[in-house]
Amino acid sequence: MDLVCDSSNSMRKIPTNSPAKSPAPAKAELPLDLSGPHITAGASSAHRLYQALCETIVSGLAKPGEPLPPSRTLAAQTGFRRNAVVTAYERLIADGFADATVGSGTFVAARIPARTAGPKQAKVVVDAPRQGAFSLGCTHIDERAVQRFRAFVGRRMRAFGSEHLHYGDPRGSRELRAAIADHLLSARGLRCDPDQIMLTSGTLHALRIVLSAILKPNDQVWCEDPGYPAARKTIAHCGYRAVPVPVDEHGMRVAKGRTAGPNARAAYVTPSHQFPLGVQMSMPRRLELLDWARQSGAFVLEDDYDSEFRYDGAPLMSLAGIDQLQRVIYMGTFAKTLFPGLRIGYCALPERLIGDVTAARAALDRFPGTLMEGAVADMLNSGAFAANLKRVRKLYREARDALAGTLEAASDGVLSVPVPSQGLHLVARFDPSVELSVAAEAKRAAGAEGWLLADTYSRTRPLPGFVLGFSGHAVPGLMSSAERLAREARIALRAKGRPARRA
Repeated sequence: MDLVCDSSNSMRKIPTNSPAKSPAPAKAELPLDLSGPHITAGASSAHRLYQALCETIVSGLAKPGEPLPPSRTLAAQTGFRRNAVVTAYERLIADGFADATVGSGTFVAARIPARTAGPKQAKVVVDAPRQGAFSLGCTHIDERAVQRFRAFVGRRMRAFGSEHLHYGDPRGSRELRAAIADHLLSARGLRCDPDQIMLTSGTLHALRIVLSAILKPNDQVWCEDPGYPAARKTIAHCGYRAVPVPVDEHGMRVAKGRTAGPNARAAYVTPSHQFPLGVQMSMPRRLELLDWARQSGAFVLEDDYDSEFRYDGAPLMSLAGIDQLQRVIYMGTFAKTLFPGLRIGYCALPERLIGDVTAARAALDRFPGTLMEGAVADMLNSGAFAANLKRVRKLYREARDALAGTLEAASDGVLSVPVPSQGLHLVARFDPSVELSVAAEAKRAAGAEGWLLADTYSRTRPLPGFVLGFSGHAVPGLMSSAERLAREARIALRAKGRPARRA
């Protein structure tokens, strides 16, 4: 399978019934080949069943619009557990091979992905993917969540009110702000009033608004090194000085920050899942950072961009939760938990900043768009948001494990691939002594997207490797792309006359 992001197929519900007749019954036994060359040996039962179902569909043995067997029936036919069948069906829907209709069942999609040319006949491509292998920022939204969201949007449009006919609160609708406050309390242990929440179009938008309210031109802002390049560019573009502060296995090195930027008025950090290295800021380091902020009268901007995607154990409490929103500004987004096209993010503010930040927002772009706010509030309040997170978290964990396992095995010791306990990307690294050009050449030859790890550094000596996204991509495509990247990594390293060494 070629690597893809979710296509529009996974979000389209096709008509499977006509008013005049019921859908055709599903076949008693679906023809499935669970041992052919299209099956990945050693993969999970859900993944093998998914591959077999894909082969049955693309080979024409299951026709477009044809109903698939109920999950219990297919479980009895294959001997797999029912939850493996449900997971396989969810993957089919996500990748555009099937559609689900509440109350009617699961059906082969009206328009199925076409085969690609080449000797490996099991490879398929879902339409024309907009993103390539390992692109960051891709997401999946479960079909059931899409159906609920459509219903909420439709209901809100039918009840179209006067709130859309005039300029609103610069912070956004109180209804959604209250729903976000409830979510932050239950998910991140952060207690705040809806008045402290401001809606934005994303994290970078929140960053621009907040910095304009708390800083003067040319003020210093600590930034993690390596770190999120877009945040660093935003800070510089707004007329502030981004001060690179090294990161180690415990997070930002606060003592180094004190030396590099002694007059800094703010610090931008990703403490729950540092971007890109994936480390968690330790509790001693968190307390040290908060002590610095209190002593210097500075503020900490906490970008908690993917805290909802925790796979192993409980996450540490947010910085804002520890600080109780005294010196910390918390920033989050629905771009990853729902989908980027919403363009809805938010920040939670210390009470002392509400007036200044609200005034800054009003001066910048008046107020956020109102049309989708009610539907997102409905998603949060109804439980549909939490249910979607639970389902896609399973898909992302499977994608993470498949990518990490394939890279580790196929690279034959050339790459070290720590498995992240959280997030939507991982880092694959060469030995630190390897030239940076080796990673660049391997990425180019493999036709891979994602990022070079070196591109996230500012002043600290860069490490050779890759930052690879796994969310929103089909697992078979991730695995084939990982094999390709690992192969090119070995070739590029040999071209430099270097033996394979594990980083």
